[in-house]
Parts: sequence; structure tokens; C-alpha cells
Amino acid sequence: MSNFKIGDKIIYPNQGVGVIEDIQVEDCYGQEYIVYHVRILANNTLVLVPSTSIQDMGIRKPVSKEAIEEIFELLKNGQVEINNNWKGRYKEHAEMMQSGEIKNVALVLKNLYQLNQVKPLSFREKKMLEKAKQLLVTELSEAGHLPPKEVEKKLMENLVAGLNNRPPHLDS
Repeated sequence: MSNFKIGDKIIYPNQGVGVIEDIQVEDCYGQEYIVYHVRILANNTLVLVPSTSIQDMGIRKPVSKEAIEEIFELLKNGQVEINNNWKGRYKEHAEMMQSGEIKNVALVLKNLYQLNQVKPLSFREKKMLEKAKQLLVTELSEAGHLPPKEVEKKLMENLVAGLNNRPPHLDS
């Protein structure tokens, strides 16, 4: 999966949008590796990522414009099953966030948003809700060439519509 080039924007799971600033061949114990120098835009951090780790880490290109509408539909339609066990629910959501898949991040946002309408979220879940929202806004804004405020407004409209379509079902 070494089809990235300098200047490409990528999605780094749980961190957001990054830019490939440099690509170097580096020697490590006699073996040569291609290493991507990725600047994470949210916090201006530089991360070095070996090309052999790209797929395992879930690093990918931003979604297509067509996929943006699928994300909005996902937020608007379909019932969510919310695990009542806090530890199990948090672990499940953390794994979904780490996967790097935008649909998983959207599902975490939807689940936590709907759960928050039924009962207060824990501090950690509130942070995860905000992180999922921020990751979606930045990626969809980048992919759709739209202002972040516009994307956030549409996200919230679809989340509210999803709540109106089907109230959450708490699973015991």
C-alpha cells in the first residue's frame, strides 16, 4: 500500500487528517524501509510511519464524495443497539475508533449521541463523542471540500433526524 506521494492527504485513525510531507528510504539493521513522514493537521505533530505498517494501522486516503452521503444516511437511518454495560460499550467503541473506518467512527458518534439523549454519558464517553464528531467533521470537510461549520451542521441535522426516526434501544 505504498501508493502515497508527497502532498497526499491521508486519514490517520483516531488522529484525523494528515499530510505526507516526505518519503524516505531508511536503513534499519541492514534492511531498507520506506518511511512516510506524516504531519497530523489537528495538532501539527510529525509521525514517521513505515510503509509496512500502513495497512495494519488503518491509514488510508479520505473517503470519496459519494461516500459522504452514505455517512449522512447512516447517521439518519437505522436503529442502534446500545450495550447497557459501560465497560463493554466503551471497549467496543474504542475498537471501532481505532479501526480507522469512517463508518465505524460514524456509528460511534450515532450510538453515543443517541445514548446521551437517554442518559448522561460518562466523562470518557463524552470525550469519545467529541472526538468522533471532530474526526468526521475534518474528514468530510476535507473530502467534500466544504467548510467544517457546514459539515458539522449537516452532521447534527442527520443525528437529530436519526433520533426522530428511531429512538435508541438499550440492550441489557
